[in-house]
Amino acid sequence: MRYATAVEDARSFREAADRCHVTQSGLSMQIGKLEELLGVRLFDRGKKPLLVTPDGAPALAQMRAILRETERLGQVVAEVDEPAGRFRLGVIPTLSPTVLPLFLGRFAAAHPRVELTVEELKTEEVIARLRADTLDAGLVATPLGIAGLHEEPLGRERMLAYLPPGDPLLKKQSVSQAALRERDLWIMPEGHCFRSQVLSYCGAPRPHPSRIQFESGSFETLIRLVDEGLGATVLPELVVRGLPQARRRRQVRPLVAPTPVREIGLVTARTHLRRRVNDALAAAIRAGLDEALGPVARGALVLDPLDDGA
Repeated sequence: MRYATAVEDARSFREAADRCHVTQSGLSMQIGKLEELLGVRLFDRGKKPLLVTPDGAPALAQMRAILRETERLGQVVAEVDEPAGRFRLGVIPTLSPTVLPLFLGRFAAAHPRVELTVEELKTEEVIARLRADTLDAGLVATPLGIAGLHEEPLGRERMLAYLPPGDPLLKKQSVSQAALRERDLWIMPEGHCFRSQVLSYCGAPRPHPSRIQFESGSFETLIRLVDEGLGATVLPELVVRGLPQARRRRQVRPLVAPTPVREIGLVTARTHLRRRVNDALAAAIRAGLDEALGPVARGALVLDPLDDGA
């Protein structure tokens, strides 16, 4: 079954054999035996790239389900004494550069038997992969409020205004929503939950000067555009903490109360599986966020990561 699913992924017997570290003839012979046992032909060998037959498609889907559950049996047994086994974590791009360094080293040192695989994915990709059971958990902005997914809030990160040098708003102690709406605001592109959170707080941005229309998935790019005096932006607190202290003092201002925050949470689809690893991972992330961010004032405004609000 592993050979057959490898052929389906690769659409090539030769490439599948390389991935499985066996000879092509050996792999082909084993798949032939599998087809004989099932009484169906899985692949149309006369097509290039290789095609799955109509009878083979449901059989291969069931094989994948069997292989996943077989893998989970080994994980359940391995976790009897302590967290162990392979664990697949998806992390959204606006969290990976700032949150991963807060817990990865700590987690790896405390749980050497866990083989942690981390992928950077957008929120909708994390959701789809959790439902398809190709991820064990997702580190995302919550609340998502999606049926079938369990959310465990781990921390809250403040949102802050980042303004160009000389902006009159820098003379104020804090910046209001109305004031931000008057600025040319740089935001993330569609598909990033941080875009939705900024829009839900500030509303739709005005057209940019000189007819510039540009959206970036990089906070560093947004920061550089603001430094050039081309507009303003909103940044999460952990990104701001990575800036030089002098620049933070000159160009960063808090937003008026209630303090807008993004909630960071661990999302899973099957809470009864990989419980030990889930709990250990959540504890490590929560500890890292607590050390970096400290407590957020009560009454904070938690922004919806899926509602553009524009």
